[in-house]
Amino acid sequence: MTGNLLNHRAEGPVSAPPLLLGPSLGTSYALWDEIAPELSITHRVVRWDLPGHGGSAADLIGPGATVGDLAGLVLALADSLGIERFACAGVSLGGAVGLHLAVHHPERLSSLAVICSSAHFNGAGPWRERAARVRQEGLEWLAETAGSRWFTPGFTVPRLVRDLREADPGAYAACCDALAAFDLRDRLAEIPVRMLLVAGREDPATPPTHLREIADAVPGAALVEIPGASHLAPAQCPRAVLTALRTHLGAGGGGGLPGMAVRREVLGDAHVDRAQARQTPFTARFQDLVSRYAWGEIWTDPSLSRRERSMITLTALVAHGRYDELALHVRAARRNGLTPEEIGAVLLQTAVYCGVPAADSAFAVAQRVLAEEENENGAAGPEGATGAAGAK
Repeated sequence: MTGNLLNHRAEGPVSAPPLLLGPSLGTSYALWDEIAPELSITHRVVRWDLPGHGGSAADLIGPGATVGDLAGLVLALADSLGIERFACAGVSLGGAVGLHLAVHHPERLSSLAVICSSAHFNGAGPWRERAARVRQEGLEWLAETAGSRWFTPGFTVPRLVRDLREADPGAYAACCDALAAFDLRDRLAEIPVRMLLVAGREDPATPPTHLREIADAVPGAALVEIPGASHLAPAQCPRAVLTALRTHLGAGGGGGLPGMAVRREVLGDAHVDRAQARQTPFTARFQDLVSRYAWGEIWTDPSLSRRERSMITLTALVAHGRYDELALHVRAARRNGLTPEEIGAVLLQTAVYCGVPAADSAFAVAQRVLAEEENENGAAGPEGATGAAGAK
């Protein structure tokens, strides 16, 4: 590892959208162990260590350091990896670094997720006192109580407590100096970056009110509160944090999978959000295949219009009897500009080449979907499409 760069771990395809993950004070990039491998399926994930934590050199910062100094180290790391613009997520001090970048270097961020963090950390006094005591006594006294500050009663992650014990006291104290001087409350309204705020409802260090303060000030920011989570939510409630991050990273086009924007345009946000929320480690690679190949290559090929692709898709689904999927693509066909009459004509064509019973079932599905659409928005429903039309 280059001595003047933050220690880091890179995972995922080099060609995937980059995502930088920042830790909290006292922990290493191991804070992301339960989440980073899943995110690396769809992103080039780079998780980094604070100075004096994990594998990062302690002399990267010194007394009187600022969050801006830490942000500069993150940008230097990104530059060294050839990453110009990236999504960013950080916990506590890592989230503060993200906020600094969003205010001072918004052109470098495609999106930001601020997790169990704040635009200020309750004044300078307690942090200066902690820094002074750490410089004098070391970190063991903090490690003894880390579990109660980081997690709810009965839960702990020994690896992260060990990270705190093994951190360099001088670098830790310098990070305390940075938190003491940090306050961006008067700059939040300027932030143009798409932002997600994640709060742990049981977090005593940065309670949900701190995240709500940011969400209320930053235009368009979204807030998620995780029940049962304390300060290190990615370690305590990784599935909930992962779900929130996947939804956030998949929205807005360029921050997510290739083809995700087209998938949302054709199938609708509600369906795609449900599919993303149901995603598990077992199904993640299949979802990646669908988004990259079906939506990122086939549906974006200009050789056929979306209207034509919808007609072909409807026919194929009828031929194979995929009626649940057919309902989804009847709605997609309407988004792609097909009228109910045109959808009926496609299904009539399938009666000739796929069989009358298959077309009869398809008409029933289409009639139900078009009737639901009519109820939802007043669109004209099909006339004379009887579904089970007595053909069987």
